[in-house]
Amino acid sequence: MHSQLEETMVALSTPLGKSGIGVIRLSGKESLNLMGKLFRSGSKTLQDRSPLVGNIFHPTTQQILDQVVVTYFQAPRSYTREDVIEISCHGSPVLLKAILGAILESGARLARPGEFTLRAFLNGAIDLVQAEAVRDLIEAQTLFQAKIAQQQVMGSLSRRLKPDKEQLIRLISLLEAGIDFADDDVSILPWNKIVTELTRLQESLGQLHNSFKFGKIIGTGLSIAIIGRPNVGKSSLFNALLDEDRAIVTDIPGTTRDLISETSQIRGIPVRFLDTAGIREVVDKVERIGINKSWEAIADADCILLVVDGSETMGEQDLKLVEQLAGIPYFLIINKADLAQRLDPVSIPARPKLTCRVSAKTREGVESLKEALFSDFSGSHGGFEVEEGLVTNIRHEHLVQEALEALARSSSSASQELPHEIVLLDLYAALKALNALTGETTVEDILENIFSTFCIGK
Repeated sequence: MHSQLEETMVALSTPLGKSGIGVIRLSGKESLNLMGKLFRSGSKTLQDRSPLVGNIFHPTTQQILDQVVVTYFQAPRSYTREDVIEISCHGSPVLLKAILGAILESGARLARPGEFTLRAFLNGAIDLVQAEAVRDLIEAQTLFQAKIAQQQVMGSLSRRLKPDKEQLIRLISLLEAGIDFADDDVSILPWNKIVTELTRLQESLGQLHNSFKFGKIIGTGLSIAIIGRPNVGKSSLFNALLDEDRAIVTDIPGTTRDLISETSQIRGIPVRFLDTAGIREVVDKVERIGINKSWEAIADADCILLVVDGSETMGEQDLKLVEQLAGIPYFLIINKADLAQRLDPVSIPARPKLTCRVSAKTREGVESLKEALFSDFSGSHGGFEVEEGLVTNIRHEHLVQEALEALARSSSSASQELPHEIVLLDLYAALKALNALTGETTVEDILENIFSTFCIGK
């Protein structure tokens, strides 16, 4: 890896295709010298952070390839903390390919996926949590996802971890000093204070670990299954939640015979809505397959919306469906609120998490339902403020859990007043897990796995 850091790399940083502008980026100690062979702007020379308009020439034929704007970012004030050159040229794929080829011919090599961010990490510009957040920011599908990723790029999670790591290192230092200098009458922390310090650490990291419940939702989104007996308005509600006519709606029971899925968002959280076949006893083979798929969707969904017809009393099929949902949290959606209401929610034997009256036809109550859904799944993070940093990555969650388990072992040893060396052993294990989280102790194969998922040019 060290030899690769000595090389100057280049990549196209904008998607390949026709566009007004394409950006090519170089990074490495030879970036400025290399551009001196290819770029001319009269008598002017490239200065730090001063864009220059000029021409890019082919190194062999000296043919002008394009008129471009070149910006030089002098090390260490650049993304990678190396000399970086950014070339803004016309977005013709032919021109981009020709300029990229000219740079490669002049001595640079093509960057691998994520290598710019990898160098930023290895050169100390960002830690590993921030590096992974760069990828999350690029892949964000909603503005809310982008906001959370941007906060982590700016170090929100790293700042959240810093006091816990400092407290852990302080505790290790006190125990080590007490052991190493026992003959010099250096006092060691009493057992009750050690346990108190460990309890504080466990509470703080435990809160961070719990944030993954919400962080996972932000990262991967939710799947919401809309179920009910035929003709209660499931497809109409599906269309209303999407705000488009995606599913076919008729008065004929059993119109929907297969799962229909569509992705939308609620307050920036990606949501995959599933419109299911009406659940009832049937002999039709095709409809039976659709009903079986409905039950599969119920098993896999993060949230279930049970739709009933508010203009009717609870029927036998409704009650049987409620009975089959026993033990499964669900939202009761009383549809057709635009008609005279005959259904009393109190008559439902299994209590839902929440009851909402809506009219899928007029859209009455649909926005309130969306707000209720957001409140339900955002409330799962236990009041943790997103600005404080939260865990959105399964790797981070595992490492925080590993640190918590090590601290629990240390606390148990301290409570039993076992030798301080045993307590320290698990404290070091907790510190190792937190260091792996931010990247201080990360093996090369883990780095390769993380950065290989980035796009080329970043």
